[in-house]
Amino acid sequence: MAVPTIHDPIAEFLQQVPVIILDGALATELERRGANLDDPLWSAKVLLEQPQLISAVHRDYFEAGADVATTASYQATFQGFGRRGLTTSQTTELLRASVLLAVEARDDYLRHSARPAGRPRPLIAASVGPYGAALADGSEYRGGYALGDDELMAFHRPRLAVLAEAGADLLACETVPSLREALVLARLLEEFPQCCAWISFSCRDDTHTGEGQPIEDCARALDAFAQIVSIGVNCTRPELIASLLRRMRDQTAKPLLAYPNSGEAYDAATKSWHGPVAAVPFAVQALDWYGAGARLIGGCCRTRPADIRAIRQELQRCA
Repeated sequence: MAVPTIHDPIAEFLQQVPVIILDGALATELERRGANLDDPLWSAKVLLEQPQLISAVHRDYFEAGADVATTASYQATFQGFGRRGLTTSQTTELLRASVLLAVEARDDYLRHSARPAGRPRPLIAASVGPYGAALADGSEYRGGYALGDDELMAFHRPRLAVLAEAGADLLACETVPSLREALVLARLLEEFPQCCAWISFSCRDDTHTGEGQPIEDCARALDAFAQIVSIGVNCTRPELIASLLRRMRDQTAKPLLAYPNSGEAYDAATKSWHGPVAAVPFAVQALDWYGAGARLIGGCCRTRPADIRAIRQELQRCA
């Protein structure tokens, strides 16, 4: 039996440009625009109530210079929607809608805006949050799940099955706190052989994942999986990123990605962000991430379209 060819949109993009600009935060940007996310479903709640607001945020990131839109499916799970009383078929349609909203925003942008010369067509990355995100207790930053590997795989499988066929260019398995969950996701992807993904870790310091594995071990372990087309770090304090990237870059041939949060700290008890943003401007730090090996660069929680615009402007000077 012939092995299906894996289409790698990241490699194709990087053949044309030196760096891919990711988008910034979706959920916290929705909050800034009036959405009430005080709910275990977090940004997935907006899929039910204000889908047009999601489209507007995607469009604004494209206008700011993003090459990738990450969908509103991070916390959209069959279990979470099931607790809200939605059926399996209703959840399936919402997951598909998360991708369609991003695709439509991209198409609208391409029809009505002047895309910078030489930039390829933007990509859609279907967000796959970790098991800890569904717990809505901050576990995506800690790991330490009570579930075994088979149970983790059973949790992720239904959502991956829908998102793999929903029309995105790739999956974004993000804010993964442990090597164990990353390997579960990598093995599960083999059930969807024409699908590819990036895997991005949340990290507690400049050396370790949220659960405590050395980040270089993660890069080395995932390097053998052909369907994983990029590895990196997200929703981590920006001042930690360059060190993490340097530890990863000699352990993998895959392009690295970095999209940290604003530097503020997340309080899982109050579900709020507090403290100062990073002292060094976000876009200035992005130059260090590029120098440390990142070729996909953007922002996560509490970052905004203005941050993405500034990143593009800074990187255009050197990349």
